[in-house]
Amino acid sequence: MKVVRGTLNIPAALPYPVVAIGNFDGVHTGHQMIFRKTADLARAHSGTSIAFTFEPHPLKIIAPEKVPPLLTNFRKKMELIEVCGIDMVVCADFNRRFADQHPRDFAKNVLAGRVGVKEIVVGFDYAFGKGREGTVDYLKKMGEEFGFIIHVMEPIKVDGNLVSSSYVRELIEEGDMETAARFLGRPYSLIGPVVPGYKTGQTIGFPTANIDTSKVKIPRTGVYAVRACLHNRVLDGAVNVGFNPTFNRDTLSVEVHLFDFREDIYGREIEVEFIRRIRDEKQFNSREELIVQIEKDIETARNILGEKH
Repeated sequence: MKVVRGTLNIPAALPYPVVAIGNFDGVHTGHQMIFRKTADLARAHSGTSIAFTFEPHPLKIIAPEKVPPLLTNFRKKMELIEVCGIDMVVCADFNRRFADQHPRDFAKNVLAGRVGVKEIVVGFDYAFGKGREGTVDYLKKMGEEFGFIIHVMEPIKVDGNLVSSSYVRELIEEGDMETAARFLGRPYSLIGPVVPGYKTGQTIGFPTANIDTSKVKIPRTGVYAVRACLHNRVLDGAVNVGFNPTFNRDTLSVEVHLFDFREDIYGREIEVEFIRRIRDEKQFNSREELIVQIEKDIETARNILGEKH
């Protein structure tokens, strides 16, 4: 899959371009259906399937105070889009000038002009252009004027709830990782480098990797059964998300204990998949009491992960 940064770098004369447009944070099951529809339409005409997205998140320019924590970093987002069969991602540089475009200018100059789009696939609630004035109905009018076809995907529901990035964030905030996985089509994961921590786990016999997760959505505090991906290896483990109240910490941390693993992995990137929440974070009266609970947590996590194999 080719990744193009900036609309000025879109290759000329693409064969029958079919475009999915959106921010696609999380690449949840609704997004995946949009991408597969796009890929199918392009394939039927020996064309090019394109995901047209934005960097940074549009709210960072329009309303910085409202920017949500992202569900996927850029690289993970690209990997997930590629799995859906997309040939090219156009990542528009979302700046103030881009944000202030009239919807007609975007349709004329970018979609019809630069991309030469033949068909467009969007979600039912898609809106574009300054002030989100470019509704789906408006986009259909632009299609009539500039010669492209619009496909609108119907809303997707899981367990009676609409699939959306915002709802997935709510589930993650609640620590409901199993339901979040059904909406995402995969376990929710955090990706980040392993950074130095307090080494508390090491001193009590349970070494942990402290993960830098400053740019993504962190689940509710507590202990979770997890799987970690490290350099093409998949390792079982348990994660504590929280403030370590037993040791009077005041900084939120994500610390993963990998079972039967003793390698030095400082500075290496790790992806941690959250499988199920085990318990709330709590304060213990002594190290000994904490150690007993950690041993119970590890046993619980092993049982959960054994069920999932």
